[in-house]
Amino acid sequence: MQAFTTMKGLVAPLDRANVDTDAIIPKQFLKSIKRTGYGPFLFDEWRYEDVGQPEMDCTNRPLRSEFLLNQPRYQGATVLLARENFGCGSSREHAPWALLDYGFRCIIAPSFADIFYNNCFKNVILPIVLDGRIMDALFAECTATEGYSLGIDLQAQRVVTPSREGFSFDVDAFRKQCLLNGLDDIDLTLQESAVIQSYETRRKSEAPWLF
Repeated sequence: MQAFTTMKGLVAPLDRANVDTDAIIPKQFLKSIKRTGYGPFLFDEWRYEDVGQPEMDCTNRPLRSEFLLNQPRYQGATVLLARENFGCGSSREHAPWALLDYGFRCIIAPSFADIFYNNCFKNVILPIVLDGRIMDALFAECTATEGYSLGIDLQAQRVVTPSREGFSFDVDAFRKQCLLNGLDDIDLTLQESAVIQSYETRRKSEAPWLF
């Protein structure tokens, strides 16, 4: 998978707490197990006036102009600011798939639902937890400044504002190394391919009837 090292991205402020995974990607889109194609349906019920369905063309769907992702100033955003308990609800991995497919690489919030938080790392999205007072300041700056962007340095574990103010964040060492090196669960398993092959060869000799 693609590695995550550093980035600088336009920020979109989603000023809502307890955003659940059904709001991120509604249940009708769970029919597909593909990892791509969900971006146009991210926050579907908040972005559109009608109800989205899998594989539909979103080009001419009626938009809710007040929703931030429909506002010109936030087009192309790759960093999402969120509030408490982001990603709560069901454990669907389609939620990070939709966020990534839309273009978000980093989500910053005071807290995340545990399963969603874990799924982000498995899909090359960096979830960052910052104190609520810092989040209030970032929301205020982002709302007041068109084109507001943040720098993210995973190696240094720092978030840097346009005024060069920096905030440190914690991240599990193992997850950090996986992101820095672009390793998902399959890549980690394949690193042991020689050991796996050795076991299979030995097992075939010991119990040939199983093969």
